[in-house]
Amino acid sequence: MIFSGLIASLGFLGSFAAHAEINTPKAVDKVEVDKYVGKWYEIAHFPMYFQRKCVSDTTANYSINYDKTIAVINSCRTKTGETISSEGIAYPQNEGNSMLKVSFLPSGLRWIPFTKGDYWVLRVDSDYRVALVGGPSHKYLWILSREPNLDAATYQSYVQTAHDYGYDTSKLVRTPQKQ
Repeated sequence: MIFSGLIASLGFLGSFAAHAEINTPKAVDKVEVDKYVGKWYEIAHFPMYFQRKCVSDTTANYSINYDKTIAVINSCRTKTGETISSEGIAYPQNEGNSMLKVSFLPSGLRWIPFTKGDYWVLRVDSDYRVALVGGPSHKYLWILSREPNLDAATYQSYVQTAHDYGYDTSKLVRTPQKQ
């Protein structure tokens, strides 16, 4: 009886571990940085405190720095119509450049531990036209596109990928792009 209970418990734990493995976000193996840089339109995102003033036209523009870090300029339009932006830097965390740490602190403060957020490219199409970005914590999620609008089937496909990685996709908010 004890033995069968132990076997059942191990089976349960094994299925739990398999389920957790499926729902763990995984960055793509490699991002070709020269193809990834440039302008991306935010199609959808999880609401974040640092984006609280943004109501539309959110974009991210990436460029490669001389030291192989990635310069980031995020911008958006506020409800008053003003465009605001924030400049940051992304530091590659793996050889494939698909896992980054990003900081938007002033350059003199970027050395402070725990001030960089995860930026993992979870999915990107072969033409680098659409990307899904998140991290291991499930706190952040963005769907990005090279165009201001994304067709419904492609959008749903990327939402499904996020769901498969364990993200609560009911929290996704579509970003109006009036550009």
